[in-house]
Amino acid sequence: MAARNWNPWLRLLALPNESRTKTVLVAFLVSAVCAALVSGATVALRPIQTANRAAEEQARIAALVEGIPGMATLLEQSGGALSTVVINLRDGRAAADVTPATLDAALSDPGNWTALDAGQDLAGLGQRPDYAQVFLLRDGGSVSLVLLPLSGQGYGGRMDAILALRGDMNTIAGIAVTQHSETPGLGARIEETSWQASFPGTELRDDGGEMRFRVARGPASGVHEVDGITGATRTGRGVTQMVRFWLGPDGYGPLLDAIERGEF
Repeated sequence: MAARNWNPWLRLLALPNESRTKTVLVAFLVSAVCAALVSGATVALRPIQTANRAAEEQARIAALVEGIPGMATLLEQSGGALSTVVINLRDGRAAADVTPATLDAALSDPGNWTALDAGQDLAGLGQRPDYAQVFLLRDGGSVSLVLLPLSGQGYGGRMDAILALRGDMNTIAGIAVTQHSETPGLGARIEETSWQASFPGTELRDDGGEMRFRVARGPASGVHEVDGITGATRTGRGVTQMVRFWLGPDGYGPLLDAIERGEF
């Protein structure tokens, strides 16, 4: 009598090719190997993808700054560099223990996020990070420009943008939409330069300090409005709420107040 082969792999190979058991097991093994390869590739490529996103964001920031009237001169006078600061959003001050290099690690800790109740959560985020990286341009001893990352919910999903404010912390100098999931041909027009061109010069608040910024339903009719996009009312509302949240007390409000007082 032939010795029985106790090697599971050899026993599998010995089964007829038309065996249902062999077909299922081989399909499972192929799927497992493919899944492992995909997972490995994802892990290996993640640092490259992160670096590419960072480079793309830096390019958008550079293009945004260079497109603001008078900024080229200020950049030249200041050496052409924006300073990068991580802000503690709870008090609007520079973070004492978080740097741009350690920001991602800090935000991986759930304890560094603040839950937002319905009354606070204008941007539809659910929670807000306690730290954010901002970019400053100084003219002498004062801040002449600040670039603020924003995020919020649009019609199709999350939107990300960078908003530039002039030194009065009330006048928009420009905007760059860096990511969105809006409908092509409608809400997706928020990424078009022609629409973003309506932002410079728009004022956030009125003389009494009340937040008045909004995306209009049609053409802008006042200094606090930017042009709306036909057929994309919900996208426009999402942009309005995103700006109002992040420029308010639960976003960058404390930072803007500190800059206005000359304390930053």
